[in-house]
Amino acid sequence: MKFLVQYKVIGVLVLLLVILSSCEKMLDVKTPANQIGKDKVFTDVQTANAALAALYAGLRDNSLLSGDALGPVLGVYTDDLDFYTTATPGGMMELYTNQLTAGNQVVHNQWSTAYQLIYSCNAIIEGCDHPAAAGAEDMKTIKGEALLIRSILFYYLQQLYGDIPCPLSTDYKINQSLSRMTSPHVLQLLENQLSEASALLQDAYRNPERIYLNKKAAQLMLARVYMLQQRWTDAATLCENIIGSDLYQIRNDVASTFKKSGNNIIWQLKPMSNGDATKEAIIYYFDFIPPYSYALSNDLMNSFSSSDLRKQHWTLPVTVDGTTWYRANKYKNLSDNLDEYAVVFRIEEVYLLLAEALGNQDKVALAAPFLNATRIRSNLPEIEMPMSKDDFLDEVLAENRREFFTEMGHRFFDMKRMKKLHLLTATKPNWKLFHSEWPVPQKELLLNPNLKPQNNGY
Repeated sequence: MKFLVQYKVIGVLVLLLVILSSCEKMLDVKTPANQIGKDKVFTDVQTANAALAALYAGLRDNSLLSGDALGPVLGVYTDDLDFYTTATPGGMMELYTNQLTAGNQVVHNQWSTAYQLIYSCNAIIEGCDHPAAAGAEDMKTIKGEALLIRSILFYYLQQLYGDIPCPLSTDYKINQSLSRMTSPHVLQLLENQLSEASALLQDAYRNPERIYLNKKAAQLMLARVYMLQQRWTDAATLCENIIGSDLYQIRNDVASTFKKSGNNIIWQLKPMSNGDATKEAIIYYFDFIPPYSYALSNDLMNSFSSSDLRKQHWTLPVTVDGTTWYRANKYKNLSDNLDEYAVVFRIEEVYLLLAEALGNQDKVALAAPFLNATRIRSNLPEIEMPMSKDDFLDEVLAENRREFFTEMGHRFFDMKRMKKLHLLTATKPNWKLFHSEWPVPQKELLLNPNLKPQNNGY
């Protein structure tokens, strides 16, 4: 597998990421310049922090969490985005038309970049467990963040590909022949790893800009896992804990939801340089169509009422030769960006997860205020009560769509969790039930036959 490359290749990757991060000085080690000496790199906090900064830079620049990854990829795969291009068929067009093959380059890129970063997580975790470093408070935090990042990557990989390999060390001799772990076992692994990460981390942020992960982010991820396991009570308890924290509050001003100073933000990624636009601001921008753009689908736009402030502030009409398209406009700054970072997690998700968890327990009356929180902020009326459980959960799904379009593939993951992906057949002619999982990339199957069998339908 490509994620099982030898130490030499990954060493170059990590060192380059450290340079790009500009957050910490270069790792000062005496091993060859193209290799990582774990026994030396992680014997002091400064170098361990440098490796962690490189990992965050990798998440920002080229990962599932980058602003040009899951958002547009799963937006076109589902029904939130239309895709306009004059490029030859394949790649993103296969996702848009739901005609994926195991050789699709976009699908392969999501897999390979995730596993490269998982290797880096493993190197940091092993370094923090080194006898010279283990036990130090700073090392506990660094290990907790690396564990959490690895868990986040495993989570998204499992949701995309189903059964996946889960390398937990840097030993390529083991990793190069790993088999795929079944999805229930992956979720159990995630529960254990996220619980450990939560125990290692604090609520307080290492940086006031919330660019590093904290305990509450780990609890959010654990709540997501509980939701997949249909452990509604456990998920609700965690969500209530997060909402009860003084750290977070839904912003009443819809227009300021994505400002970097918002106390609705749980975690965000800082652009490489001061003044740089977020990837989201760039990739969704267009002032003409075609040749290459993502536009919000008519189906999505029709889900908004005219009074919804999100339609007014988060979408923008673009009219060319009498035809109007809508572009995502959550991030405004294309240059001289001083107040926007790329938001990964925000408190609004926790409110809607709690509404869903309570709704699944037939506690619709208790759940309604958590659904209404984003509706009221968006200038929509509260939902009419009483309401059946099924109708309420349909409202939760619809509100998730209006709230999180173009963000981290929410539409796909929410529909999959709520077993509603079949609804895509109304707007996506080629949608099939097996599209709930992507194919394992063909290149990876050739490198490691133990990844077989291929997912159903591919």
